[in-house]
Amino acid sequence: MLKAKQVFQIAKQNFSGWNRSPRIWMTFFLAFVLCLMMSDEIISQAVRYEMILQIVEPFIWTYGDATSVMLSSLLLTLLFADMPFINQETPYWLIRTSRNVWLAGQVLYVVVATVLYNVFLLVVLGIMAMPFAYWGNVWSETAAMLGYGGGESITIPVSIKTMESSSPYECMISVFALMLLYSLVITCFMLCLNLMAGNMAGVLGAFGVNLYGILLNPSFIQKIFHFTGNLSYKANILCGWLSPLNHATFPMHNFGYDCLPKLWNSMLIFGIVILGLIFISREKIRHYNFTFIQMDE
Repeated sequence: MLKAKQVFQIAKQNFSGWNRSPRIWMTFFLAFVLCLMMSDEIISQAVRYEMILQIVEPFIWTYGDATSVMLSSLLLTLLFADMPFINQETPYWLIRTSRNVWLAGQVLYVVVATVLYNVFLLVVLGIMAMPFAYWGNVWSETAAMLGYGGGESITIPVSIKTMESSSPYECMISVFALMLLYSLVITCFMLCLNLMAGNMAGVLGAFGVNLYGILLNPSFIQKIFHFTGNLSYKANILCGWLSPLNHATFPMHNFGYDCLPKLWNSMLIFGIVILGLIFISREKIRHYNFTFIQMDE
């Protein structure tokens, strides 16, 4: 019980500095701007045709797209740029408890902060749509119009086959879960690399994972290699399985029509990767060389 209490106290201590950190405020401000930019075209369509939206549809359409998921995850590099969060209180905690307990507190902080960040994105998009949205668990006329080709200038990331097989809230939960797990993979990967090779390693690693995901985008692959027919289908399936960013993208899943990963496949893979990264971090913290800078009072 004492160790569990210490884990929560360490995580709480990290949150206590949020109101004084310009970096934290900047992260959430940029996240707000990102939501504004990514959802503008979708909401404009509803306004233009004087149609209403389901309250969670802007979130589904915005973050059912690989580019939006990538951009939102990149902002986490700013939020967690100072991992593993060494400050003036760290020597005190290392004396009072073990390195494993200290690391568990950092991991708890990362998980809770990532959840709060993703909830913030969901709430912001809901507020933006609220003036012309309803709460019922039924797809809107705007969704039907765009899904059936009524919005030629928009690429709706959630297809008609998805809309026919799920409700808005069910779809929102899936999109949120995929985004959250992918964000946790990125942050845990950053923590692991920072413990292994210093702070810049985590930032570069996060950019590397996202770049790898973009390069394995099916559309990008088809443009480069000019795949058609069966080759194009096989490339799409291969990209769906090999790219973590595609695993985090809702439309890149099997809804009974192809061999893409199912939602539970992606969530299981993300869960295994997250636990693996935490285990590696636990091993690395045993030999991590803490460096403290004396601060003049």
